[in-house]
Formats: sequence, structure tokens, C-alpha cells
Amino acid sequence: MPFLGHPFRLLLAVGKTLALAHVCWKYGYSAGPGSGPSMIPTFLVAGEWMVVDKGYRRGRGVRVGDCIDYKIPVEHNEEGVKRVIGMPGDYVLVNSPGARNDDMLQVPKGHCYIVGDNLPWSRDSRDYGPLPLALVNGKVVAKINFQGWNPMSWFTRVDNGLTVDK
Repeated sequence: MPFLGHPFRLLLAVGKTLALAHVCWKYGYSAGPGSGPSMIPTFLVAGEWMVVDKGYRRGRGVRVGDCIDYKIPVEHNEEGVKRVIGMPGDYVLVNSPGARNDDMLQVPKGHCYIVGDNLPWSRDSRDYGPLPLALVNGKVVAKINFQGWNPMSWFTRVDNGLTVDK
């Protein structure tokens, strides 16, 4: 075993590597698969992965139109991805467009209002109210689809879907 060096050095190197990986995954970027029809056409029902920038945790720097990864408030240890349509102080439509009730709501301080891109199939702020910014895990910045032979075509940037080009 002379090629491995001293066992404590090997153990220390493995521990450092695991600690660095944990810090990068928890506070840098993470990736994971998405599923469900609530964000069609932005994301596929299955087979796509999402890259989340954790620098936007707790709503830091999140703007209207961004897709966020968040902890679902009515599910234990479940995460979801939705689009932000209202930040603190904004007025939003409580129900889907075309509903009989067209009440407006002012998003409270420390919260955001989120909906899926596929409204009929989305469980979002229309069901459980404004989302506390403390439940935001990060902003979805890219999606990965492992189709084709060219790895450079696997990545697609996810831009703010509600901005207007001038």
C-alpha cells in the first residue's frame, strides 16, 4: 500500500473533497430531474434536468418572470419549479384568467406569487397563496436534455420568460 501514501492523508483528502462538493452543491449550483406537466412548454414532462443557481436562495435577486426552484409549502420535503409573476408589493390576479372571479391581491412583504406555465395542470400560489421567499432554493438558469451526440447541444439557457425585447 505504499502508492496510497499514509492512510490518514488519504482519509483527509477524501474528507476535504466531500466537504468541497457539499459546499458547491448546497451554495453554488445543483442539478436534478424535473417531472410533471405544470411547466409545459418551458420544460418537458420528463427527461429534462434543471440547473439551479443557489445564489438566488431566499429570493435574493429574483425578479418577475424568473423560474425558481422552491420547497412546496403543502408537501413535506418536496420541491417544485414555477414562474414568479409577483414580488412584494405587486398586485396579481388571484385566479386564472377568464375565471368568474377576477379579484386582485397585493403580494405581502417577504413573499412572491408563483404560477406554472401550464395553468390548468399547475398547483401553485392560486391554491396555497403567496410563497414565502424563505422557501426559494434558487433560480433555474439552464436545462439539460441528453439528446443527440453533441454535448454542447444538451444545455439550454433558461431566460426570464416575461421580458419584452425593445
